[in-house]
Amino acid sequence: MDLCARHITLVTILLGVCTVATGYGEYASGSLVALDIPIGIIACALVPLLFRWPVGSALVLAVLAAISPTATPPSTIGTLQVASGRRFPVALGVAAFGIAAHALRFIWHPMPGLSFTWWLVLVVVTHLGLLGWGALAQARRQVIESLRDRAERAEAEQGRRVLEARAAERTRIAREMHDVLAHRLSLLATYAGALEYRPDLAPEKLSHAAGVIRSGVHQALNELRDVIAVLRDTSSPENTDRPVPVLDDLPVLVEESRAVGTPVDVHGDVTAVPGTTSRTAYRVLQEALTNARKHAPGQPVKIDINGTPGQNLIIEVTNPLCHRDAPAFPGTGTGLIGLTERVRLAGGKLDHQLTAREFRLHALLPWPA
Repeated sequence: MDLCARHITLVTILLGVCTVATGYGEYASGSLVALDIPIGIIACALVPLLFRWPVGSALVLAVLAAISPTATPPSTIGTLQVASGRRFPVALGVAAFGIAAHALRFIWHPMPGLSFTWWLVLVVVTHLGLLGWGALAQARRQVIESLRDRAERAEAEQGRRVLEARAAERTRIAREMHDVLAHRLSLLATYAGALEYRPDLAPEKLSHAAGVIRSGVHQALNELRDVIAVLRDTSSPENTDRPVPVLDDLPVLVEESRAVGTPVDVHGDVTAVPGTTSRTAYRVLQEALTNARKHAPGQPVKIDINGTPGQNLIIEVTNPLCHRDAPAFPGTGTGLIGLTERVRLAGGKLDHQLTAREFRLHALLPWPA
């Protein structure tokens, strides 16, 4: 049973009790009883209007209660409805009007055996109780709505954090795969270029170059398959970790570049570089060597790397510019942009400079003690 039906049932019961009670009052003649019943019916008919116009309907019911006691139960319901749905000053005003109406009714229809003072006390206490009941119901409703809103916001916030975590993880994977694939494909392009421009190579060198290309293509396809599988999987960002090379793998990286005809000279020797700094430093050097092979093939590359724990790890890579007649590989420039962001997230700083004679890349990474 909903609230409206419960109110109407309660009003009907109380109306019957009050109607019977008026028949035994010394103040109630037959004509007054005949007036009380129509007023009670009209008051019951006005009860549904309380849910649409609570304040106006409650005031009308209070006026009817001033005329007949059969309108007291509907008037009581009106006061309670206003107290539970409107601001306290409004509810207090309606309750005061109801008190005045009932006091006025006692003046022209006094009840035998009950003084006006006691009647006024009963009316005031009743209306104060209605105010408290309504305020309690309103506060409970507000608390429930607040908890519901808080739960909805928490759920939405949790969903947003999950989406952000997935997006960040995908960005990290995409950056890693860009570095790996760009490095791998630049090696393949170098070997393919050698085969194209030197068709007179010895058979064993041709066979070696073809083998390197075939192996590199397989590795690139496997790495590409990994990143596509990760980006397709929207449910489990936890299973996306893959082995990431660190600064200790620099000799392998240098040998790969030397094998394709890029002279690399490394100065400096650092050890025990922590994980994040070591991984970032490797990616900086990998991107620098990849760019050198793409944009200045065959030109020597100089790497200076030094630093001390508790201060900074300093990396500087320089290479002369390419001859004008050398083939150039297309590039979008996003590699250096992504690398700059990677270094910034690691707490470092990266800048690059193109002069008339050479290209220089400089990275500064924090090296915790």
